[in-house]
Amino acid sequence: YVIAGPEFGEKEGHIFVINKALYGLKTSGKRWHERFSDVLREMEFIPCKAEPDIWMRDMGDHYEYIAVYTDDLTIASRDPEAITNALIHEHKFKLKGTGALNFLLGSEYTRDDDGTLCMSAKKYTTKMKDTYVRLFGKNPTEAQSPLEPNCNPELDTTDLLEGDEIKIFQTLVGQASWVIQLGRFDIGVHVMTLSSFRVSPRKGHLECMKRIYGYCWKFKNAAAVISLCVREALWLLIYWGIRLLVRKWE
Repeated sequence: YVIAGPEFGEKEGHIFVINKALYGLKTSGKRWHERFSDVLREMEFIPCKAEPDIWMRDMGDHYEYIAVYTDDLTIASRDPEAITNALIHEHKFKLKGTGALNFLLGSEYTRDDDGTLCMSAKKYTTKMKDTYVRLFGKNPTEAQSPLEPNCNPELDTTDLLEGDEIKIFQTLVGQASWVIQLGRFDIGVHVMTLSSFRVSPRKGHLECMKRIYGYCWKFKNAAAVISLCVREALWLLIYWGIRLLVRKWE
């Protein structure tokens, strides 16, 4: 139920029973995207050809970037407040949670002692460990490397998994695939190789995934360092949803 507000006139203060609530139309997402895109173009941003939801603005000696994920914005700028102020005051958007980037889509962002931006997935790695404990009843065995030396999953001839074991393998692969997008690029090749066996995995493939979880847990504090150099070739690394875009300029 709701209590009627002043917009209901004489019925203000009455209690209304809700029969059906509409939280938006089927095209609401598209309309929002069109509206926000028009605003960014008005602010002289242009969409990246490789990823249309990453917007760029030429500032002469550098570029400003806005990465859009639905209604989450990540701004890379020397003066991000100027951009947020324009969105709030000139274009009447209601923004919340503005400030230095510290958490986005599962990734944690921090600064090391010299101010370099770091991206890590410690919280999600902890979630992976909890999943492992729930499935196997113990913590993963810590490992120094994702797979054993000379491990070739494509040559594995162990018995095929059955029933719930297949689901367990698929769960492990799914979580590991996402943590790659959160900065754990060091397991990318290994997980992608094992994911090709999701339909008919073998016992050896499951053991490989368990080792990958042990490796991630051992190095749960690992972080991707985003180092920016303005005077020389500048590499700007922007995490965007499940995609990664790297743009280089002089």
